[in-house]
Amino acid sequence: MGSIRLIKGSDDVLREEVVVTTVDRLVGDGDRGLLVDEHAGPDYELAAVVDAANTMPFLTDRRIVVARHLARFTNADALRPLLDHLAEPLDTTDLVLVWERVPEPGSRLGAVPPTLSKALKAVGAEIVEADAPGKNREAWVTAQLAGHGLKLDRPAASLVAERLGENAGAVVELAERLAGIHGDGARLDVDDVEPWLGEAGGVPPWELTDAIDRGDPATALDRLQRMMRGGDRHALQVMATLHGHYARMLRLDGSGARGEKDAAAVLGLRGSTFPARKALEQGRRLGSSGIARAIGLLADADLALRGAQAWPDELVMEVLVARLAAANRRRGR
Repeated sequence: MGSIRLIKGSDDVLREEVVVTTVDRLVGDGDRGLLVDEHAGPDYELAAVVDAANTMPFLTDRRIVVARHLARFTNADALRPLLDHLAEPLDTTDLVLVWERVPEPGSRLGAVPPTLSKALKAVGAEIVEADAPGKNREAWVTAQLAGHGLKLDRPAASLVAERLGENAGAVVELAERLAGIHGDGARLDVDDVEPWLGEAGGVPPWELTDAIDRGDPATALDRLQRMMRGGDRHALQVMATLHGHYARMLRLDGSGARGEKDAAAVLGLRGSTFPARKALEQGRRLGSSGIARAIGLLADADLALRGAQAWPDELVMEVLVARLAAANRRRGR
């Protein structure tokens, strides 16, 4: 029986590892040259992928068809040959679809079109999310190194998760390096991993906003520096995160929202309502005057970033984040 998989994810290293592992597992002890038909790059047509997927195997019991750089096809019309095939797939073909951008300057990775997601779901395809989880990163780090035959004690896993932050690709590279050094089955502690961690990596935006909301300037400044240095985020990108964070509070202030569901409706959120609850609770702690002050600080910093003040961008953001966190600390007291 054939299988269908869509592999997606924004981290190139993680996604590539999943693709290689998946194809290797499908090939097994077979002849890769006879089994695998791969389509990649900016020029192939989906019709060629479908023709390959509809071709009976020769000298083998099945075929493995891989379609790379699928993000080239952004709408139902472009995806039509594949969508038609998914309605009646051949059971002797294993189809591996890779949602990744074309490796050319300026190319972007958009979301998987709903038409493709619906067709894949209807046929029972497996959707493989290659990115690391935003939460419980310590367990994910442990699992990644276990996949390379290594066992980390808990302090070591915590250190890797904290130091490398959201740089999931760096975790994979670390696992490969440590496996080469220590060999299969090695048990590692903090002393074994710390020399290979380098500078602290980036962190997700919610770690910055959570630290500000707690009124914790030291942690907030650390997370800001890691976002801008380790995460390569421009000051204006961080500013956009902070604008969105306080804009949600501003919209809820005086809206009459009494609970999480009401807040989500006001904000127009679908799916998880957790961000609405956070915005509602933090807005109540700050009060109207506190929200207004924060919006004023954001406006001043935005003007400074655009040339109104002769400060380096990093200094502008450090002062802003310190002031926002300090304001929350005073409110907490």
